[in-house]
Amino acid sequence: MGQLFVISAPSGAGKTSLVRALLEMRPNLVVSVSHTTRSPRTQEVDGRDYHFVTPGQFHELVGQKAFLEHASVFDNFYGTGRAQIDEKLKAGKDVLLEIDWQGAAQVRRAMPGCKSIFILPPSRTALEQRLRERRTDSAATIARRLADAAADMSHYREFDYVVVNDEFGRARRELGEILDGGGAALNSTRPELKSLIDSLVR
Repeated sequence: MGQLFVISAPSGAGKTSLVRALLEMRPNLVVSVSHTTRSPRTQEVDGRDYHFVTPGQFHELVGQKAFLEHASVFDNFYGTGRAQIDEKLKAGKDVLLEIDWQGAAQVRRAMPGCKSIFILPPSRTALEQRLRERRTDSAATIARRLADAAADMSHYREFDYVVVNDEFGRARRELGEILDGGGAALNSTRPELKSLIDSLVR
């Protein structure tokens, strides 16, 4: 039986790059492909990046209780298929689930054996810079994402572990420690996180 890992982060914290690096290094690790009602971005492929569905199809799946969790984020719906998670875990695969804090709370209730990880940026300035460098959002959207990021980051203590993505290589190693069953020093209640959070959510 595999292990389910739930990973969350505010937009711009570098989660996607870290997850991609972990997947390249760990053949037994697979990422869950979520359903979403948002439009595909350039280079995104249906079935690989997301299962792209209409709002009508999404609500039909909700009615069928097909989702382990689902939430509305930035005016779009996202959901995790229950069957695909169960199938991969039973096959002995470790599954990585990338979702927001609301979805993570639902998964922890449904599958209390999962391990949850929150990724933080090293500073508010770094977060804003990363959002601008993506060049995919308007100034108004970036401002909204920064405001939402502050709300997201205030939930960090609900997770088992927190990794600060200051230096990419170190953050990747720390995630690897958690996936290998270690990472006790990265627990979300460690005192040094409080001053960082205070500066991030000001």
